[in-house]
Amino acid sequence: MTLLHKTYGKGRVRVMRVHRDGARHEVRELTVQAMLTGGFDPAFTRADNSTTVSTDTVKNVVNIVARESMTLAPEEFCRAVARRLIDAYAMVETATVTAHETRWSRLALDGEPHPHAFTLDGNGTSVAKVTMARGGALTIESGLSGFTFLKTTESGWANYVKDPYTTLSETHDRLAATSMEASWLWGRPPADYPAANARILDSLLKVFATTYSHSIQDSLYRMGRAALAAVPEIETISMACPNKHYLLVDLARFGLDNDNQVFVATDEPHGQIECTVGR
Repeated sequence: MTLLHKTYGKGRVRVMRVHRDGARHEVRELTVQAMLTGGFDPAFTRADNSTTVSTDTVKNVVNIVARESMTLAPEEFCRAVARRLIDAYAMVETATVTAHETRWSRLALDGEPHPHAFTLDGNGTSVAKVTMARGGALTIESGLSGFTFLKTTESGWANYVKDPYTTLSETHDRLAATSMEASWLWGRPPADYPAANARILDSLLKVFATTYSHSIQDSLYRMGRAALAAVPEIETISMACPNKHYLLVDLARFGLDNDNQVFVATDEPHGQIECTVGR
C-alpha cells in the first residue's frame, strides 16, 4: 500500500485584530485555515511524529503573525503566515493559507463615523487564499462567498430548448437573484488589495444592475469581462451563482391579477450557473 497524498494543518483559527491609532480604531476579523504538505509521511505510515509540527503550533503562528502585522490586508496576511511556516520548518514543502473575513462596518451616530464602534456586515464574506511553495512558486486568490443580490426587472429567460420534458414558460421580465461565490487569481499584486477588490465588486454589480440579463449565464460572462477590464492585475475570475428563484404566485383563483408583484421565494431546487473568464 502507498500513501498517495497527505496534508494537515489547523482550521477555523478565528482571530480579531484591533489597530489603535489614537482614538480611532480599525478592526479586522479573520477565520483562517493553514494547511501544510511536506515530509510528514512517517506520522501517517509509521506512527512517527518526529518530523511533524503540531497543529496547535500552526495556530500559534497565525496569532503571532496577527500580532506583528495588524494592518495587513487578508491576502498579505495569508502570505505572511505562509512565509513564516515555510521559513520556520524545513520539512514544509507548501503552505496553503485561506482566510475568510468577517466584515465590520463603522457605526455612524448622528451622521458622524464613530471612532471605535462597529456593526456586522451580514452580506457575504471576503476570502483570500495564498499557496506558497518552498521553491518560490506562489499563487494568490481573492474572492467573495455568499454575496447576495437581486434585481426586480430587466431579466428574462426565453428561446431555450423545448421538448416534452419542458414545463417552464418563457418570460422577459422576472426577478433575478443569486448568492454568489466568486474568486479571482492575481497575475501580479495590486497597489492596494482592498481597493482593487472593491473595484472588482463594483464592476460586477454595475453590469448586473444596469444591463438587461438574457440569462444568468449571459450576465456572468459580461460581469467577468467587466472585472478583468477594471483590474488589469487579475488573470482570471470564477463565479458560481445559484439562481435563487422567486416564483410568481397564482392569484387567479381568488379573482385577482398579479402583475409581477407577489412572489414566493424558493431556493430548493435551484439552477446552478458557473463560469471562469480569463484574458
